[in-house]
Amino acid sequence: MKVALLGPIAWRTPPRAYGPWEQVVSLLAEGLVARGVDVTLFASLDSITSARLDGVVARPYNEDASYDGRVWEAIHIAHCYSRSGEYDLVHNNLDWLPLAMSEFCRTRLLTTVHGFCSPAILPAYQRARSAYVSISDADRGPGLDYAATIYHGIDARQFPFRAEPGESLVAFGRIHPDKGTAEAIRIARAAGRRLLICGPVHDERYHAEEVMPHVDGEQIVYAGNIGPARRAEVLGGAAALLHPIGFAEPFGLSVVEAMACGTPVLAYPLGSMPEVVDQGVTGYLVANAAEAAGALDDALKLDRARVRARALERFSAERMVDDYLRLYRRIVG
Repeated sequence: MKVALLGPIAWRTPPRAYGPWEQVVSLLAEGLVARGVDVTLFASLDSITSARLDGVVARPYNEDASYDGRVWEAIHIAHCYSRSGEYDLVHNNLDWLPLAMSEFCRTRLLTTVHGFCSPAILPAYQRARSAYVSISDADRGPGLDYAATIYHGIDARQFPFRAEPGESLVAFGRIHPDKGTAEAIRIARAAGRRLLICGPVHDERYHAEEVMPHVDGEQIVYAGNIGPARRAEVLGGAAALLHPIGFAEPFGLSVVEAMACGTPVLAYPLGSMPEVVDQGVTGYLVANAAEAAGALDDALKLDRARVRARALERFSAERMVDDYLRLYRRIVG
């Protein structure tokens, strides 16, 4: 089987720090190659992969201001489609723009919907010639015929087990109202715990007005956007991960990564969270900051070894690759 993985070019594959889509595509490429699939990864040309690497952009547009992201995404997609007849399947991981051009793809097209950013993009999905994969049942859009739901997987080797937790709580992800950074601060203050905040700033005003006034370097600490090595250290060393989201989270990689280290999660029950967090096993779903603070003691009593075991059972990269390979074979026939 010959497969083209059409990846994003916002960040390198795999990402140096933030870049969840790029991380998933990297794990999928490596897993497919290990199973003997002939894979070409279309990504930025500084990407690192055991698959064949092809593309038109030397560096990710979020790391090089000379690239206009929307322009180069279109060129990147067109380049992949110009070669699409060489493959049994093109697997799109680049949102809606490849769907607008789907008639130019000369083979079967599969699209993983990494999350709907707006209902306004639905027409691109509804009109395209593609099969679809959702990353959670909660994120399925109206009017689409899904081939499968396949949860993201993680490389457990990157997230070693930590039997003894630290004292701090952690909020991990984009600094944005959607991710509830200010809510995490309220929870930490109510619980009387230190909070470590990690992630890139995606809403400057929110960061300046709702987050930074509370950052004192002692109880509330902002560590910035951290890379893969520090990611495991921070998540594994936490007493618990706070995930008080303000939107319907399509999946939530940081939640699974924390659980893989043995760290329990306190999350608001929006989007995929009821699918991802096993209540009373890997964490607790709570309605608000007061309930989160009240549930913290119970979360800290959870068996961290059991938290990790459940996470790896449900969200390993190996399971994800197996699910995709099974679907590829069904589509290719």
